[in-house]
Amino acid sequence: MCGVFGVINNKDVATLTHLGLHALQHRGQESAGIAVSDGYDINLKLGEGLVTKAISVEDLKDLKGDIAIGHVRYSTAGGSNPKNIQPFYAHFYGGSFAIAHNGNLVNADEIRQSLEKEGAIFRSTSDTEVFVHLIARAKEPPPAHIILHKNDTDFLPLIFDAMKKVKGAYSLVILREKQLIAVRDPYGFRPLLLGKNRSGSYFVASESCAFDIVDAEYLRDIKPGEVLVIDDSGLRSYFPFEHLEKAEKCIFEYVYFARPDSLIFGDWVYEIRKEMGRNLAKECKIDADVVVPVLDSGLLAAKGYSEESGVPLEIGLIRNHYVGRSFIQPTQEIRDLSVKLKLNPVHQVINGKRVIVVDDSLVRGTTSKKIVNMLRKAGAREKVCHYDSKKRRNDIKLCKGSYNIE
Repeated sequence: MCGVFGVINNKDVATLTHLGLHALQHRGQESAGIAVSDGYDINLKLGEGLVTKAISVEDLKDLKGDIAIGHVRYSTAGGSNPKNIQPFYAHFYGGSFAIAHNGNLVNADEIRQSLEKEGAIFRSTSDTEVFVHLIARAKEPPPAHIILHKNDTDFLPLIFDAMKKVKGAYSLVILREKQLIAVRDPYGFRPLLLGKNRSGSYFVASESCAFDIVDAEYLRDIKPGEVLVIDDSGLRSYFPFEHLEKAEKCIFEYVYFARPDSLIFGDWVYEIRKEMGRNLAKECKIDADVVVPVLDSGLLAAKGYSEESGVPLEIGLIRNHYVGRSFIQPTQEIRDLSVKLKLNPVHQVINGKRVIVVDDSLVRGTTSKKIVNMLRKAGAREKVCHYDSKKRRNDIKLCKGSYNIE
C-alpha cells in the first residue's frame, strides 16, 4: 500500500504536493518523494521517513514548475531500501518521465527475469521499475479502437503496451514535461480520484482527503482501465482494454488503509465502517458489558456495533499516536514491538467485565495476540474479538469473522 498524488496548472505545485502527501501519510511512512516539471526538465526530491523528514520546506524552494507528482511508500514489494523510493525517473529515446505507483504486480518477477535476460539493468527491487522498463521498450502500436490526440501519439502507446503486459493492481501517476497522466488497472483494485480547485488546477490522488487539504473538490474516480491525460489542451480519456473484467475493490481500503474522512470507490469510508459494525452486531449476538475498539481503524466499526447491539462503547485501549501503524511496519519483529508501544489497556474499563473487542481485520495475528494478553492482565472476565474482515486468503475476497478467546 502506498499513496500517490498529482497536480497540474499551478505555480505552487511542489507545496501543494507536499500538503497532499501529508494527508496521505497514513498510507506509507517509510519514504516520500516529489517530482516536478517546469515544462523542460523534471527535478526530484526523495527521502526516507515521514514527509516532514524526507522533504523539508527548504527543499520545496528548489522544485520549480507547474506540474508535480508525489508518493508515500509502504514496501509491499522490494523491501525498505533507499533505491526503492518513488517517484522513479527515467530518460529514454522517447523523452523523460517520472512515475509513482500504488499497488502490486503479480507477474513482476517473471517480467523482470525476462527483461534481464535481454540485457535490462534494474537499479531497484521494486515492481514499479518493471513499468519503467516496459514503457521504455514498448513498440506495439495503439489498439485499433483508439484515436489519439496529437499530443499523445508518442508516449501513450507505450503506456498502453505496458498495461497489456502486467497483471495485478496499479494506480499510477506519471509526469511528463508538459503532461500529468493517471492510470488505473482494469480491475480498479486500488482507488484513484480526480479533483479540481477554483483556479482550474487539476489533482489526482489515492483518497479524497488529499483534495480537502489543498481546497480542491472531488470530481470523479479514475475508471478501471482508464488512462487520463491532462495538459494545456484539456483532459482526455483512453481505454486500451476493449473488454474489461468485473471491477474488484480491495476491502482493506475500506477497513484499514483509507482515512475515515475519505471518499473512495464512490463510498464514504466513515459510513462503510459503521455499517460493517452494525452488520457484525446483527450476526454475532453476544451478552457483554462493554464494546472496546482497537484504535484507530476499529473505532467506527465498534461504534456501529455498539449502536446496533445496545452494548455501551468504552475506550478500553489507549493508543499512543507517536507510534506508527503496526501492520505497515516492514518486519515482524518491529511489528511486535510496535503493538506493545502503541496500545495500553484502561484497567478501570476492563477489570471484571465481559469485553467485546472490535478491530478492522486479522492479517498476521500480531496485534490480536498482544491485545488478548493485555485484556487478560487487565482483568477481563471474558473476551470476544470481532473483525470486519478475517484473515486475507486472496487478493479479492474477504469475509466477516468473530473469534472467541478463552
